[in-house]
Amino acid sequence: MKEEIVSQAGDSATVRPEGDLVMSQLPALRSRLRELVGAGASRLTLDLSEVKAVDSSGIGLVVSTHNSLKKAGGKLEVTGASKDVLELFQAMHIHQHMAVSGRS
Repeated sequence: MKEEIVSQAGDSATVRPEGDLVMSQLPALRSRLRELVGAGASRLTLDLSEVKAVDSSGIGLVVSTHNSLKKAGGKLEVTGASKDVLELFQAMHIHQHMAVSGRS
């Protein structure tokens, strides 16, 4: 999976994955997110505008990133989710732990 840092300023970063959040596509994104958190990014936006599908591994990555940021006093926000992905996050109650919004 290719991922693109759309912007990074101070302790804020936005990452837009270019592909689905599924097990076979996650290693590079996981490394990038860990790198950003390790470098001090405490406000991270995950822009899912290019993502069509998320499996259990993708949900795990989102939750673990949220937990890492929360532990460090930061926060994760998910934006640009498709209708299906947004419904999945709501069914899993992920939206109760972090900001999750759909595509405009």
